[in-house]
Amino acid sequence: MIRIQNAHFKDEYGRTRLLRGVNLGGSSKVPTVPDGATWRKEGFFDHRQVSFVGRPFPLDEADEHFARLRRWGLTFLRFLVTWEAIEHAGPGIYDQEYLDYLEAVVRKAGEHGLELFIDPHQDVWSRFSGGDGAPGWTFEAAGMDMTHFDAAGAAITHQVHGDPLPRMIWPTNDQKLAAATLFTLFFGGDDFAPQLNVDGVPIQEFLQGHYIAAMQQVARRLKDMPHVVGYDTLNEPSPGYIGAPDLSQPCGPLHMGPSPTPFQSMLLGEGLPQEVGVWQVRYTGLRRIGTQRIDPAGRRAWLPGHDCIWRQHGVYELDPRGQPHLLRPDHFSVVRGRRVSFNQDYLRPFANRFAAAIRQEHPQALIFVETTPHTPLPVWSEQDAAQIVSAAHWYDGAVLTLKSYTPWLGFDVNTQRIVIAPWAVRRSFAHQIRHLLDQARQKMGNAPTLIGEFGIPFDLQGKRAYRSGDFSQQVAAMGRSMRAMEDALASWTIWNYTADNSNARGDQWNDEDLSIFSRDQQSDPADSDSGGRALAAVVRPYPTHIAGEPLHLSFDVRKRRLHFTFRHDPAVTAPTEVYIPRSQYPHGCRVAVSDGEWQLDLKEQRLTYRHTSGRAEHWIKVSPK
Repeated sequence: MIRIQNAHFKDEYGRTRLLRGVNLGGSSKVPTVPDGATWRKEGFFDHRQVSFVGRPFPLDEADEHFARLRRWGLTFLRFLVTWEAIEHAGPGIYDQEYLDYLEAVVRKAGEHGLELFIDPHQDVWSRFSGGDGAPGWTFEAAGMDMTHFDAAGAAITHQVHGDPLPRMIWPTNDQKLAAATLFTLFFGGDDFAPQLNVDGVPIQEFLQGHYIAAMQQVARRLKDMPHVVGYDTLNEPSPGYIGAPDLSQPCGPLHMGPSPTPFQSMLLGEGLPQEVGVWQVRYTGLRRIGTQRIDPAGRRAWLPGHDCIWRQHGVYELDPRGQPHLLRPDHFSVVRGRRVSFNQDYLRPFANRFAAAIRQEHPQALIFVETTPHTPLPVWSEQDAAQIVSAAHWYDGAVLTLKSYTPWLGFDVNTQRIVIAPWAVRRSFAHQIRHLLDQARQKMGNAPTLIGEFGIPFDLQGKRAYRSGDFSQQVAAMGRSMRAMEDALASWTIWNYTADNSNARGDQWNDEDLSIFSRDQQSDPADSDSGGRALAAVVRPYPTHIAGEPLHLSFDVRKRRLHFTFRHDPAVTAPTEVYIPRSQYPHGCRVAVSDGEWQLDLKEQRLTYRHTSGRAEHWIKVSPK
């Protein structure tokens, strides 16, 4: 059992929990039938006839994978589902075979002593706008033609673009017409497209209502499983156009490759050619390097008989000669004379609605709330949902975008500045994580934080490790992120564990390759560690249950030394427990404590420590024999 108290996760004995786990899994974003790996185009647009049964892995493999994660001390799962997996066949038509599978595989996780929360995952809205998440029929409901998105610059999809897909190009779809339009309608259709109805239902209610009802189907299946602790609202929700102050200017924080302004995106959707800016990521940051003409050749992003929603709502017009004129550049930023905030005015009400609906099925569920990464959290009030968790994401941005590890180079997302020198990078990373934790405490009613995603790409330096077998760069890069989490005393789930990862195609989605496991690294199937990537950094000792408040945690990967300090809570009588991985201490370990008694069970990989009451603070040190 996990509960919330004073910005901490607690167990039934009042001990503080430090949660360590993984996202399961990267290929859950795409269907199994037909094979939805994004580099495959066959059957892509036949979006109603798909199946996600077998994601994250076939049921007959569940014991293998869950036992491996348990051995690695990754006992808290962020379990991915997608709206598409549940409701792909059409509005209100639920895939009962998938829900049966989901129920069975989640039950298996509990049999292995794993806890989890459900992550309704999406990236840039849908597979059909270059990501994953929403069913294809959501575009049809808005009158959009998915088959023309690439031509009209409304989205870049791996399936249509083909190989090679430019590195980290997919996030830019957030600012392109397809995803930006659907996010805007989902969160703010009532304000920004009030004329648009689907079967007599306002578009915002149509989309939100179906999404929430689909997630209720999941909660109804899992509500009686005590190891299912809660539900995420929505992975990395995007504002779409909401809040854009001027549609003639670039929108959003990330520009890579050809990047039209919102107004240019709308015109491209009308089939009109545009000269758009081209951006590139360099060590010094994002830079505009030129322009590129995009010509849809008359192909519109809208279905026959459907006009552009934003033209209908007076955002722009085409004069009798077909020349465009932007009429309302602030259409998405000012409502009834007031400047709006996406997170406060749209995301927060949605999160409250989601929490109420889920708790109709699962009353004790924790609700994990996400915002757009690196944006201010909404201010929570006493009238907002209780028992919530901030599920912020954080990545080593330099490693993620450049796919290269440099020990002395980092990036600070708070200051938007490059950080130089290993000591400065460590300090900056820890500060960034602490900032996320502090924001949740200050703005969301003393809510705890779980870092829902962090990790590294394993295909660094042009996949050099796959040829050489030397993963030392990956160990160093992952170790740097792990150390930041420890310095901040954060709970986390790594992105990710993909059972069908391959060296050639990574996590089967947009050429990402962040899985800590791959069959291609598995030399001995009988060895549960075989196939693991950068395990020297990933699998590390840590306190799982703390009889008080953690004060300091560090693990030296090279020397394999753990140092942990905590202040005990006199009301807690249960012992402190520490995970001690056999892989780090194959020949046993030395244990030193400040006081009290300890017992080591290497078979169970657990150190049990009972402190004395004669002092307030206590420490535990572990080193190899």
